[in-house]
Amino acid sequence: MSAAEEVKRHHRMIERWLTGVAERPEFAAFADAHAPEFTLAGPDGTVLGREEVLKGFGAAHGAAPDLTITITNARVAAESGDLLVVTYEEWHHTATGRRGRRATAALRRAPRWRWLHLHETWLPRP
Repeated sequence: MSAAEEVKRHHRMIERWLTGVAERPEFAAFADAHAPEFTLAGPDGTVLGREEVLKGFGAAHGAAPDLTITITNARVAAESGDLLVVTYEEWHHTATGRRGRRATAALRRAPRWRWLHLHETWLPRP
C-alpha cells in the first residue's frame, strides 16, 4: 500500500468512527496505527501526545453522524528508508458546509504503517 493509500485508509477509519458506523473493536486498529511517540500539532497550535489524541478520539464516537472526509493532493514530500513525510489536504463535509486542513505527516512504513507525527493547518473556508 502506498503512503497516499495509507492516508486515505486512515481517514476512512476516522470518518467511520466519527459517524458512529465503526464498531468499537475498530478503535484498537486505529490506536495501533499511532506509534507510542506519536504527536499531533493541531490547527490551533495545540500539541497533543498519543494518549491525549486517543482519549479524545475515543470519546468522539458518533459525534458527527453526517460527516464525509475527502483526502486530496496526497504526495510524498520526502523519503528515507522506511520514513516518509506525506502532505495532503483533508476536507470535512457536513450539512452545514465544509472545512479543510493542510496536513504534513511523518510515517514509518515497516513492518506496517505507523503514524509518528501529524501537523495540521486550517485552510481558508471555500
